[in-house]
Amino acid sequence: SDITIQDECAVKYQGFLLMRYLTVKVFCISALCGTFNIKMPQNLNVLRGSCVTIPCSFNARGGFENHLDDSCKAYWSDSSSFISENAKLKPTKEMTGDLTKKDCTTTFNNTRLLQSAKYYFRLECDNPLRFTFTKAGVDISLIAAPPSPTLTPSTLEVEEGASVSLTCSSPAPCWSHPPALTWSPNLGQSQETLQENQDKTKVKTSVMNFNASHLHHGNKISCTAVYQKQDGSPDVTAETSLTPDISCEFLSHNITFNKLSFPSCPVPENSNMTLTCSSNANPAVENYTWYRADGDQETFIRTGISLNIKVSRDKRRFFCKAENEIGVGRSNLTHLDVQLQKNVKPQEEDRTYTSLNRRNVGSSEYDDISNFVLFCVSREIILSHTSLY
Repeated sequence: SDITIQDECAVKYQGFLLMRYLTVKVFCISALCGTFNIKMPQNLNVLRGSCVTIPCSFNARGGFENHLDDSCKAYWSDSSSFISENAKLKPTKEMTGDLTKKDCTTTFNNTRLLQSAKYYFRLECDNPLRFTFTKAGVDISLIAAPPSPTLTPSTLEVEEGASVSLTCSSPAPCWSHPPALTWSPNLGQSQETLQENQDKTKVKTSVMNFNASHLHHGNKISCTAVYQKQDGSPDVTAETSLTPDISCEFLSHNITFNKLSFPSCPVPENSNMTLTCSSNANPAVENYTWYRADGDQETFIRTGISLNIKVSRDKRRFFCKAENEIGVGRSNLTHLDVQLQKNVKPQEEDRTYTSLNRRNVGSSEYDDISNFVLFCVSREIILSHTSLY
């Protein structure tokens, strides 16, 4: 058959060196012509002012492997038809892999030499092995800003206490200066690695492990990638984030109810008070229920977020329950300090009450009222659920 043999595939046949554009009739034997293949990524996004590493490997079979020696050099150009003299990029040996081992990986520390184009690789040795790999090239795209990191998972919906592992990944086109990844807030231990993709490009990853808490609910978790440039210009950053949705089971040891007002002052007997039960549970509370504790007995009072009562000495221990679609939680038992009220007129219409501590009705201490005057500025008690989402 008729074939055209160029200098890219020099072939010795019956003692003759068949060179550029020489057409002959031969039976192309694999052992003589050989097969040239190359592997490199299809495209690379390169940050302006940074460096880039192009992963590359090739095959040169059919006897041409014997020509791979220290004289071989690598060349790159944005044209599929070129030789060493008109190559756009002429990397030094320090910038390339070991060509004798078919490693054509090349690093360009100065991206100003590059432009957004498709680049091809050429191998030239001081022997008949000279070949331009035109079957595959890499599309270089110069970008001004890095892409946003990728979070895995992209959304977070878990229950409180669950073990969470968040992975942040960002491309690392410059292997010698991969991006630095930081978490905000830093919720636990994190580990960084430089991983290799299937096409031999690399990506920087950071894995942060922590236990989900109601404190994380609705608060943004972000990962920031910082890229260092090699041309002296300022570093550039890219950020991505998610907002976790943390659900909480109602477990009694996780629920605390506090008095937010009416601070530890005694409550005058027969006074009217409002108790309020609140919870920031997630999912939201669907129903509140009030109970009175009488010794070991629990007496249902009513449903609702608030409870209006008239204080008495035999009815002063209360608690509430909150229920959502996950379960039911119970507040701590609230004990009202009920005290007898001496018939003393309040000084002003500011809801300030005077009460006496009845320690001994017959005591002469009652003659000195100043020893027993207690001031209370509020008549409302709020039972607040503070530890759950």
